[in-house]
Amino acid sequence: MTDAELLAEAKTAYHALMTGRSVVEARDQNGEMVRYGIANAGRLAAYIDQLERKIDPTKASGPMRLIG
Repeated sequence: MTDAELLAEAKTAYHALMTGRSVVEARDQNGEMVRYGIANAGRLAAYIDQLERKIDPTKASGPMRLIG
């Protein structure tokens, strides 16, 4: 699977988790299925962020600070 396909699958799984499913599965970068529950939704969100930054390295990962 491409990174974009992994990202789409992970986002779909996260949406299902946030809208009431108790357990979801998403494929990791090694091709293995990983199960996520509401207790570890943060791990899934971090995985989504990691994929987004891999696909688009210019994506900001946090709030911007003005220096000057």
